[in-house]
Amino acid sequence: MRLVTQSNFSNPDAAFRLVVEAHRGLTDEQSASLDTALVLILANQVGDLEVLREAIALAKRHLVGDPSVRGAKTI
Repeated sequence: MRLVTQSNFSNPDAAFRLVVEAHRGLTDEQSASLDTALVLILANQVGDLEVLREAIALAKRHLVGDPSVRGAKTI
């Protein structure tokens, strides 16, 4: 299985809002805990270490501002 980088959501904006709204009213610590739990739950759902490695690498490139991923259509 390969990492899918195009949205699988019929309404990606609604998916984004759902995640953002889940953080509303939380402290920074609670928000970080929510993110951690959500990542682990979704990683388990994927269940593929190679896909998880690809996702981590992509997320890190976004974090450091890798120009090769700018404008990429990612989830």
